Amino acid sequence: MKQKKKSDVAVLLDYAGSRRSLTFLGLALSAVSMLLGMAPYICIWLAARDLIAAAPDWTQAANVTAYGWMAFAFAMGGIVLYFAGLMCTHLAAFRTAANIRKQGVAHVMKAPLGFFDSNASGLIRGRLDAAAAETETLLAHNLADIVGTLTMFAAMLVMLFLFDWRMGAACLLAAVISVLTMFLMMGGKNAGLIAEYQAAQDRMTKAGTEYVRGIPVVKVFQQTVYSFRAFQKAIDEYSDKAEYYQANVCCVPQSVNLTFTEGAFVFLVPVVLFLAPGALAGGNFVGFIADFVFYAVFSAIISTALARIMFAASGMMLASTALSRINQVMDAPSLKVPERPQMPEDSRVEFENVSFSYEGAQTQALSHVSFTVEPGQTVALVGPSGGGKTTAASLIPRFWDVSDGAVKVGGVDVRHIDPSVLMDRIAFVFQNSRLFKASILENVRAARPEASREEVLSALKAAQCMDIVEKLPAGIDTQLGSEGTYLSGGEQQRIALARAILKDAPIILLDEATAFSDPENEVLIQKALTGLTKGCTVIMIAHRLSTVVGADRIIVLDQGHIAEQGTHRELIAAGGLYARMWTDYNQAVRWKITSEREVK
Repeated sequence: MKQKKKSDVAVLLDYAGSRRSLTFLGLALSAVSMLLGMAPYICIWLAARDLIAAAPDWTQAANVTAYGWMAFAFAMGGIVLYFAGLMCTHLAAFRTAANIRKQGVAHVMKAPLGFFDSNASGLIRGRLDAAAAETETLLAHNLADIVGTLTMFAAMLVMLFLFDWRMGAACLLAAVISVLTMFLMMGGKNAGLIAEYQAAQDRMTKAGTEYVRGIPVVKVFQQTVYSFRAFQKAIDEYSDKAEYYQANVCCVPQSVNLTFTEGAFVFLVPVVLFLAPGALAGGNFVGFIADFVFYAVFSAIISTALARIMFAASGMMLASTALSRINQVMDAPSLKVPERPQMPEDSRVEFENVSFSYEGAQTQALSHVSFTVEPGQTVALVGPSGGGKTTAASLIPRFWDVSDGAVKVGGVDVRHIDPSVLMDRIAFVFQNSRLFKASILENVRAARPEASREEVLSALKAAQCMDIVEKLPAGIDTQLGSEGTYLSGGEQQRIALARAILKDAPIILLDEATAFSDPENEVLIQKALTGLTKGCTVIMIAHRLSTVVGADRIIVLDQGHIAEQGTHRELIAAGGLYARMWTDYNQAVRWKITSEREVK
């Protein structure tokens, strides 16, 4: 049996948890408050009827004062209940938004790290944070207004036809026109425009985050904002969507909507003039005038009720698109955890006939790759750009799972190892390491939160970081980032190395750790790497071939295949791809700028 799909509101209320009942209580209070808000109009009509009947001796209208106090009491009661209802819906909405953010973050934490290569952090944050805020508006305000307005409309329909159905129909005509114009703006072929608008906003958020991160490049090369074509294009696209919707879709219907709803009284006047002679001839002119007064006053709330419906409908549409963006995060693939995890025996790394292709790719990134790294060995992965070096290394910690074959650690397929156990056995040193906006102590301790202060200092010393620590005002307690101290790229790399040293993992993955370092930092990093890799199984991705000369084995990857493998001497003697790369590398190293005088 096909399971019935939940409505957007029901899905959102599931996130409210224990506060879900507060939403229903708030909606009930909102509905009652709207009914109380209608009662003063009845009181006004009763007072007007008595005054007209007693004219010109208005002192005979003894109940007018009582009707006034009743109207005041109903109005105050409606206000109090409305705010009480909003308090309930706000408490539920805040919990819902918080739970969306918490569950979203918890879910992406379970995603394979490769997921973040194709989903920028700014985009994920925009989807979660902005979308949660939009659902907060729906649950805190719009939903209560929808229920209250529907209740008001039901009561209004009864009241419109309670005294004189002809005058009621005249007032209702304004509501019909308003509903039709709202459908023109939000229904039919225009229903998808909000989703397109939100998608353009997502793209602008993503491009904006990338632009901010690239500001250092702008400053260095004196570029202008227009050099960031993607960001400019995203802004223009967002602006075009917003302007198109406002000018081409909403302009005319909204003008008609406001004209007739704000001027509902205009529909009432012709009807009254048409009916007045009959009422006068029938001898019921006083009651007729009382009815006219009631509908004249009542017509003023029609525009308010219709405006609430329009904003509530808009809120529903925004919440629907927001929920779809939240679902894009919640639908992120989760790293599969084995039901019966196995423990690796040692730090041996094996690739057994491994093939892998990225989602949507036409060709395989790796094809039938097999090799073994024994415990304590250092194996380098080299090759032309796009050959599959980084892909192969990323399969070991399960950034991605293989398409075919198996990657094993300690004789166990990595898919059969508990992810936390696997990550504990692997330390990473990337060429572009990132530090948190926290103290140096907290940055290093992230590798092993239970580590003592002394252990952190020991790791910093082994990573050749003591010169950094000594020059900072608060030592290892110095805050890094926008509210603290900035470090150079090489200094950041050494702090990241200290983090890897503190982790003390048996398997080390190095992605050209010295690629962006100056000569002084490179020497210090090389010293730190010597201590880090001692006795460990090391797999290093190398771009500078001079760093892999002493490796136990060099594997040359080209277009996803192993082109050749062996020691440096063996590969040079073979005269294959590695030998050609070595020749090119040495020519690049010897290259220098020659002045015109030297050329002559």
